[in-house]
Amino acid sequence: MDTPLARELAELTARRRALEDVSVEFSGDTRILTVSNQKGGVGKTTSTVNIAAALAQLGARVLVIDLDPQGNASTALGVPHDADTPSVYDVLIEEFPLAEIVQQSPESENLFCAPSTIHLAGAEIELVAQVAREHRLRRALKDYLKTTSFDYVIIDCPPSLGLLTINAFTAADEVFIPIQCEYYALEGLSQLLGSIQMIQKHLNPELRLSTILLTMYDGRTNLAQQVAEEVRTHFPEQVLETVIPRSVRVSEAPSFGQTVIAYEAASVGAVAYREAAVELVKRASAVQKKEN
Repeated sequence: MDTPLARELAELTARRRALEDVSVEFSGDTRILTVSNQKGGVGKTTSTVNIAAALAQLGARVLVIDLDPQGNASTALGVPHDADTPSVYDVLIEEFPLAEIVQQSPESENLFCAPSTIHLAGAEIELVAQVAREHRLRRALKDYLKTTSFDYVIIDCPPSLGLLTINAFTAADEVFIPIQCEYYALEGLSQLLGSIQMIQKHLNPELRLSTILLTMYDGRTNLAQQVAEEVRTHFPEQVLETVIPRSVRVSEAPSFGQTVIAYEAASVGAVAYREAAVELVKRASAVQKKEN
């Protein structure tokens, strides 16, 4: 039957089949991305864990560092993060090696997580008195990567610009910004870009905005289309072609301690995140070839 629903299902089936035939290569270098947006509720943690799971499914070794005291990324990856669990807090404040806190996600042998615990909520205050407070995560990660190889390290930040987020920016090479396709999406983005420039100038000159992902997209509304068009106009090189639609399955997955990739791989949300992951890898490969 030629109905909108039938066409939608046919398109989704075609996209799933296309993903089955996808083949990607990883350069062997570790890409370190910090996922940040000072506005809450834009799909930041959701994008972190689902992109990570999709990359792991493609064969990449992926480490997610959960820097948000809420610990939602740890929950979604099925990693224990109660108050007694060694966590990123111990790395930042007690100078534990990262190797002592990293756990493997039950979702994939390629997917790992450095969990957050409630103790991280006090780290912002405790870091103020620490030596080299902005570089603590960078140093710990650098030491860890000398002995363990990853294709991707993805850092999930809290929705604020405190010392935790500054540590993430200082440790990363790339900034990945999820932007909600709604009215207030671009508000605060200029502030975030200003923060990135400040970090580039004073702490990490290698940092760059590499990726913007449009989330919570509803193609039925003019507003979502207008926001997407405006973001693409301002950031033509950074915005992924893939958009993440609103999806009940994406919202449900964390309550089962899973990403949507594991929870409902055939859903439109899972397919979109898998497509975004493929695009993320292929874009990097294309840039690398151009530079060579």
